[in-house]
Amino acid sequence: MAQDSAGSAGESPVLKPWPKRPARLAQAVMESLTDTIVSGAIPPGSTLPVEPELCETFGVSRITIREAVKSLEAKGLVLARQGYGTTVTPPEEWNLLDPVVLAATVQHDDQLVVLDQLVDIRSTLEAQMTAQAAKLATDDDLRDIERLLARLDEETAVPARFIETDVAFHDRILQASHNRLGRSIIRILHAQARTTYLYNGTPDAIACERANAEHRAVAERLLARDSEGAAQAMAAHIQTAWSRRRLPNVSSPAS
Repeated sequence: MAQDSAGSAGESPVLKPWPKRPARLAQAVMESLTDTIVSGAIPPGSTLPVEPELCETFGVSRITIREAVKSLEAKGLVLARQGYGTTVTPPEEWNLLDPVVLAATVQHDDQLVVLDQLVDIRSTLEAQMTAQAAKLATDDDLRDIERLLARLDEETAVPARFIETDVAFHDRILQASHNRLGRSIIRILHAQARTTYLYNGTPDAIACERANAEHRAVAERLLARDSEGAAQAMAAHIQTAWSRRRLPNVSSPAS
């Protein structure tokens, strides 16, 4: 693999200098390299361009490059070894819960493989937490959920506003479950997924109305303290909503 690496002699670098020098240099270099690695421009098993070349490309000092590479290593994207250079690791080694890695992965997920997996994880975990909320939610929790549902009813004709309140509705249910770790995981996954049109789609008023009918089914089960029913309603909603948004001309290899 060494002769095929991005840092091999005689090859053009895959990296391009910035049109404008960013303020936080090491962070910016790390994010640029992350995107380049995740996109496949520097494939697994290849070595990063050597330090002087990176310095020249980004117009930064060796200290900045070293800091950026250490951050990449902490995220599982590369392995730096004395005498062997810095090698890009297999995707299985990448920390997908790291916001920068996840954001880049989602942006380059043209076949929706990762987004399909994300939806599966989200529906399973959020359904479980909705069941917990049905048992543990306080009266204040339930009143807040009802208020958000009423706001969603008013916003179905304005998809941009509806989407934001939709996120708040789901998060309020997660909060009512009192599962802080689960809530944090879902918020990380969902926040990064929402940065791409591949996940968001282009919802219209009809799609919002359908989504809110499903929201209402979840809320009704919560108010009835029906854990199993609430979990089933939430899992069905997340999977059905994704099937409405998912691009019809894109299919993952596992489909």
